[in-house]
Amino acid sequence: MKIISLQHIAIEDPGTFKDFLLADGHELTTIQLDEGENIPSNLDEFDAMLCMGGPMDTFMEDEFNWLVGEKKAIGEYVLNLKKPFLGFCLGCQLLGEVLGGKVVQSNPPEIGVLDIDISDQAITDPVFNFLPNKIKALQWHSYEVQGLESNPNINIIGSSPTTKYQIFGYNNHAYGIQFHLEIRKSTVDDWAAVPEYKNALEQSLGQEALPHMKKEVNEEIDNMMGQCNQLYQNFISII
Repeated sequence: MKIISLQHIAIEDPGTFKDFLLADGHELTTIQLDEGENIPSNLDEFDAMLCMGGPMDTFMEDEFNWLVGEKKAIGEYVLNLKKPFLGFCLGCQLLGEVLGGKVVQSNPPEIGVLDIDISDQAITDPVFNFLPNKIKALQWHSYEVQGLESNPNINIIGSSPTTKYQIFGYNNHAYGIQFHLEIRKSTVDDWAAVPEYKNALEQSLGQEALPHMKKEVNEEIDNMMGQCNQLYQNFISII
């Protein structure tokens, strides 16, 4: 299968999800938007689209003008072609905006290993039916999707006490995940080297937050990687 990945910073790739799909022999085309690479005009040649996180926000179109074309491409892929889409963090927010929602500042920001409550909608969902009632996940975001209530084709699959749309699905083929299920064992160290991510971490949790976050991630990483493997298998099955 041919899969396209829209990326906004090189260090934030599909992580273990990418490792699983390459190990199975699928073809991955990476478009590094922040480095000036262009999204192909013929998106129908791809069997699925991934959209990753990044340090910018969806409203920063003047500073990152490629966001305009990216939103159009996501809309074409999800709404017109109706093909499988999976967005993580910023990718989740971009999908939410395309589907009629708005992206607003989280109050407070969610950073750390935090609980996600899984709704009964997961039971019959073809991609997230493996999740238990509650999971722990790495959060690292200051903005979130809101206002999708008017779209009757949206299913809320996971929420946290302060973020309603932690996981949502659209017509069983497009999904947004606000947290990071795709992380590798090296991810926290890698992302802490990005100034925007490091500043958000320290502003939210203090100057000495990094060692604590690493400890929490290390305690859960095997579960997270196992869940990402099942996510990958289920997502591939809907293509």
